[in-house]
Amino acid sequence: MKARTHDLAAATALLGAVIIVPDLPTMTLATVVTAFIANQLGGIAPDIDQPTAPFWRNLPIGGIFGRMVGKMLGGHRFITHSIIGMVLVGFLLKLFLAFVQPILPSVQMDIVWWAFMIGMASHLMMDSFTKEGVPWLLPIPVKFGIPPVKHFRITTGKWTENFVAFPLLLIIVAALVAANYTDLWLFLHQNIVR
Repeated sequence: MKARTHDLAAATALLGAVIIVPDLPTMTLATVVTAFIANQLGGIAPDIDQPTAPFWRNLPIGGIFGRMVGKMLGGHRFITHSIIGMVLVGFLLKLFLAFVQPILPSVQMDIVWWAFMIGMASHLMMDSFTKEGVPWLLPIPVKFGIPPVKHFRITTGKWTENFVAFPLLLIIVAALVAANYTDLWLFLHQNIVR
């Protein structure tokens, strides 16, 4: 999937989580903004193993670092696209957020952690719909895809992604917002309008 599809998928998953999880704690505006940024970073984080990913392209010498990191991580769609990779990234992120917490005392880092992980999980789910699939169960070297028949899966950047998957995500966001408008407005009012 392309970066914009992963961005929208991460935001859609986060919106779904906000709607589904009962009794979310009251958050500061700093937490809401940081959690959304973390969600978007989580949505593209698994592609850190790809030297041509937007993350590396936007850095001055990102291509060089991207190739080094990609080789260290086993290449594209290897460890960062697995459950083991998610657990490892989640653990490292917990350590990082605990280190940063004193600098940002008004940010609830557990919410930020969950937002990042929701974004990362959405990335793996979306890539499961592509022809290449995802090695969810590494070290078992089998790439899983939805549907199981590879022929019916999406080719990254082609018409099925651009004119089916991406618009479908937009429709899901619109439907979620329309169906839960009052609850979302109350959530935003409690957490942003202060």
